[in-house]
Amino acid sequence: MADDKASRTANIFDVARLAGVSHQTVSRVLNDMPNVRPATRARVEQAIAQLRYSPSPAARALVTRRTRTIGLVTPGTVDYGPSSIAMNFNFAARAARYNVDAISSAQTDAAEVRVAIDGLLKQRVDAIVLIVIDAEVLAAIQALELDVPVVAAAATPRPHPRLVAIDQYRGARAAVRHLLESGYTTVRHIAGPARNPDAIERLRGWREEIASARAQSTPPLHGDWTAASGYRIASETDLAPGEGIFVANDQMSIGVLSALRERGLRVPDDVGVVGFDDIPEASFVYPSLTTVRQDFAALGEILMQKVLLMVEEPDTVSETTPLPTRLVVRDSAPTRS
Repeated sequence: MADDKASRTANIFDVARLAGVSHQTVSRVLNDMPNVRPATRARVEQAIAQLRYSPSPAARALVTRRTRTIGLVTPGTVDYGPSSIAMNFNFAARAARYNVDAISSAQTDAAEVRVAIDGLLKQRVDAIVLIVIDAEVLAAIQALELDVPVVAAAATPRPHPRLVAIDQYRGARAAVRHLLESGYTTVRHIAGPARNPDAIERLRGWREEIASARAQSTPPLHGDWTAASGYRIASETDLAPGEGIFVANDQMSIGVLSALRERGLRVPDDVGVVGFDDIPEASFVYPSLTTVRQDFAALGEILMQKVLLMVEEPDTVSETTPLPTRLVVRDSAPTRS
């Protein structure tokens, strides 16, 4: 009889019948739960081996009501930060034996993101993770009431149980402090898009560090994360020797360095430049770029930990401390005594 079952694809109920247990017990063995007697576990494992049973996602969902699949909503962009978060979250999910069903949304408004979420819910995902690049969308997500856990990667001034983030604010303050301590009397800021949560926090950090140091304040200049926007702003802005520029990401910094070179302004002798992200190219541009490094691998792992906690213990409420950044000093703004 067992041979007949092995000749077709076995299911969890076949294993239960052969082992003489309930399918719930088979599920507990498959999920390595502790409340199974050793002799019972051995019978189930022997039946699994005899039937060559491999649990499918559908079979797991039938018993556990879970699909071990997480829905991931990403922005429709190839920018380094969001792309790195998505990649590292995928790595962390696979390490935890979860699948990721990803969908891109332009994130121009909350309605678009809600359509993406509804599409994933139809796939019976266990949780929803969002990489958010718009403050209005983030506010709508924080107000969502769904039957599955929702976690977002986005920086905010205050912690929130549904959010995980890297500390953009303190990273920005460290960048500005470094430029001021290196002797640059004015530190301008080329900011990211005005509604981007990370850009907002970097802008807040720049403003408060300037105020704390009682340094000269200048209006922020907004780019769109691209090298072209950094080049345009640095080409058009009235800059003088002795000034520093804190740029909200490394791609814009590359454009800034090119524009300064064309204008005959030497970096770092005339103008100091600090970026944000520490992209792989940052140490290979000329001069090599001083920047703020973000640990995207750690952020991916913490996102997954938050998801697991909310799935396994839905009544637990916890706020995650933002991950620290690290200033990486290179030639575009070296340390000066």
